[in-house]
Amino acid sequence: MSQVAPRRPLHSADQSRLVGGPALTPMALVRAMVLAYQARGMDPSGALDQAQITPAQLKKPGACITAAQMEVISGAAMRELDDEALGCFARPLPWGSYGLLARASLSSPTLGVALKRWCRHHGLLAPDATLALEVTGDIASITLHLHRDPGPMAELCAVSLLRNIHGLASWYVDSRVALLGARFHYAAPRHAQAYAVLFDAPSRFDAENAAIDFDARYLSLPVRRDEAAMNQLLQRALPLTVRSYRRDRLLVQRVRQVLSSRPQDAHNANDLATLLNTSPRTLHRQLKDEGASLQRLKDDVRRQLATDLLLRTKRPIKQVAEAAGFQNEKSFIRAFKAWTGQSPGEWRGQ
Repeated sequence: MSQVAPRRPLHSADQSRLVGGPALTPMALVRAMVLAYQARGMDPSGALDQAQITPAQLKKPGACITAAQMEVISGAAMRELDDEALGCFARPLPWGSYGLLARASLSSPTLGVALKRWCRHHGLLAPDATLALEVTGDIASITLHLHRDPGPMAELCAVSLLRNIHGLASWYVDSRVALLGARFHYAAPRHAQAYAVLFDAPSRFDAENAAIDFDARYLSLPVRRDEAAMNQLLQRALPLTVRSYRRDRLLVQRVRQVLSSRPQDAHNANDLATLLNTSPRTLHRQLKDEGASLQRLKDDVRRQLATDLLLRTKRPIKQVAEAAGFQNEKSFIRAFKAWTGQSPGEWRGQ
């Protein structure tokens, strides 16, 4: 058994901070950490006590903990095990390993270069797992290729690695990197609904490899952090999450793309927010942060679509209206007159 330094008792304010938020993180991830302790012949009770996780809660099927509890148990386990990978790999990653990886990519000019470096360096530290940045068309993926079966640690391995690199990617560019989807190489767990919170994107199980997918245009964003910001991050890196980033530096472009490619499916903010995997309120707020509005973007995209179709095709006005995302011909004619001072027919015939 390892010798663990005595801990100060938790005051009521500390307890409230730990358990006061929503309990959405699956206890299954904590049970995997306990297995890592057992594999080393070590006692996890001290770390569990710090996180205010009782033996009964640990065993309860379907139990969840708060994000604050997850931060505490992860930090305590990493330090006591001296393994930031929490037993997921054949050899431990000593405390500070992930800080070293993050710092090694800090001088990269763009996010794409930073992620490639991070993935390559991670393979040097943990050769039984390869992370690779892959681009297919407009979609970028960070894919986890395992060269050794992690057994009961499979979920903790995939979730912690992909959340780590996703949070770091968002931190590098000071922007929420919105995920398009997440995939996992194991069967859907009983707590599969929690993945909507863990990754804020549609998740698929029984895939060939675990991966996260996002718009490839994020890769060209410049790395915006410096050494001072890195030092500040490393003081408390565990809660790193994309939820701390209101700004999405590609949001305006992503909205334009959806409005152009799927105009019939994006009639209102609710429809568009669903396609972008966010809420209407968040969509409006983030657009405002970027100095844009949904209505102006819709007008710009629809006007461009409509004028292109009127110029380049002989489609009837009704079909042009539908293709530009209008629900009926009358509303299209009214909008077109507001844009140009002419009806679509008059504009086309001039």
